[in-house]
Amino acid sequence: MTTRTSADSKLLLFVCTGNFYRSRHAEALFNWHAERHGLAARAFSRGLLTSLVADEPTLLSRDTERRLGELGIPLHHTGAAPTQLRKEDLARAHRTIALKRDEHHAMMRQSHPEWADRIEYWTVHDIDFLEPAHALPQIEARVLELVREFGGPA
Repeated sequence: MTTRTSADSKLLLFVCTGNFYRSRHAEALFNWHAERHGLAARAFSRGLLTSLVADEPTLLSRDTERRLGELGIPLHHTGAAPTQLRKEDLARAHRTIALKRDEHHAMMRQSHPEWADRIEYWTVHDIDFLEPAHALPQIEARVLELVREFGGPA
């Protein structure tokens, strides 16, 4: 999905390690709800170390793709491929959320030190600590809170 927004729209940036699983799920879910409820906000996502997923046979985690399908969310609500985080992405976002502080704060300090303490961090474990069947619903609950913050249904 391209992040075309009007001048009064807010841009929400989700960041994770590979931009393959968690951040893409959050992006798609937020964009789907924002579109359905006419919110003046859209999301995009980026990764801090997309080279980790460069050899993956798919451009999106199968777990994310499966869960979005279960929720009836079309894949065009997320980016086409994992994309590396750049300073320009951080500058254009109105709000940036990294999916796990313990994992991403150090990466942010290394790659974008001026932003490391200016963004929000959640605690959603990656697949090495928590199965997608548990992690994805955690993301969904947090994203629904964001949707409400942006004026979506309670």
